[in-house]
Amino acid sequence: MPAREHHYPCEQCGADLRYAPGQTRMVCAHCGHAQEVPEASDKAARTGLVELDLQDGLAADLPQAEVAEHRTTHCPNCGAVVEFTGERHAAECPFCATPVVVDTGTSRSIKPQGLIPFAVTEEAAREALGRWLKARWFAPSGLGEYARKGRRIQGIYTPFWTFDADTRSRYTGQRGDYYYETRTRTVTVNGKSQQRTEQVRHTRWRAAAGAVARKFDDLLVLAAKSLPRSHTDALQPWDLGALVPYRADYLSGFLAEGYTVTLPEGHGAAREIMAGVIAGDVRADIGGDEQRISAINTTHYNETFKHILLPVWTAAYKYRGRSFRFVVNGQTGKVQGERPYSPWKIAFAVLLALLVAGAIALISRS
Repeated sequence: MPAREHHYPCEQCGADLRYAPGQTRMVCAHCGHAQEVPEASDKAARTGLVELDLQDGLAADLPQAEVAEHRTTHCPNCGAVVEFTGERHAAECPFCATPVVVDTGTSRSIKPQGLIPFAVTEEAAREALGRWLKARWFAPSGLGEYARKGRRIQGIYTPFWTFDADTRSRYTGQRGDYYYETRTRTVTVNGKSQQRTEQVRHTRWRAAAGAVARKFDDLLVLAAKSLPRSHTDALQPWDLGALVPYRADYLSGFLAEGYTVTLPEGHGAAREIMAGVIAGDVRADIGGDEQRISAINTTHYNETFKHILLPVWTAAYKYRGRSFRFVVNGQTGKVQGERPYSPWKIAFAVLLALLVAGAIALISRS
């Protein structure tokens, strides 16, 4: 099956159009002509996101219209699954800068129901990355030069799952309330014994049981393994109110990463997040100063999910044989990344600290 291509010719010159971040149109890089994204201004189209039944998804029994088969690229280093557009058959992985070649096999996957279009331009993302790198004093100077030289960073739509569920949980546990007793003890001060009183805290425990209910809406779970979850978690919050129904027009000029976290895996991660929130609800319901939870039995119902794409600008920098990755939230401009430390800058800082300490010692002696 041929690789999925998102090719949109300009009405004036025939060159390729690219989606313009922060707008509802595609712009020709050759002649500057702009064309509106079809239905982008249609309010009904923007709010027509489809929630899919979770049990159908877990049983691989979704309607055929919700499933697609397409060709993908697998990075041998970080495991990213990337869909390249157009005639590109070889490139660098946008996450770790490893050379990759488009695979010839096909994969079957759930179609995205929606996406958040890029709102931050490449130039603005590069500026945000430059400011972030500049604030890292111990990073090698080459990192700052990387951003300042204007090397292109890649815009990529990153896959996520969202989960909805109504829950009701019954629990048993214990409530602990503090109480205080006055105690007298003997202490030695300057060789003499003295009597002192102090308040000693104790906890009185009693059994507790009850029920709590919680409605989860659009619980977000990363559906890719190409980036550390700490990176993508740090890009939050996302305004999911900006989601629009999936259209290939928005992908013009960008890459789209395929999900490598399956729906069952994503659902398991979502259940863990839900369990943590429910445990907090239980502790609040028990009350008191401390709580012990013996058991929580939760029923989940009305469960649905979506596969969505969120905009991320990525850059990979190689330093002494290692890849360091940076990500910029394509909706807000928030930056997160990893970086090496420059041994020269660290050594200089240590030397400077020793000199300052020595100077202070000399002054104090005089």
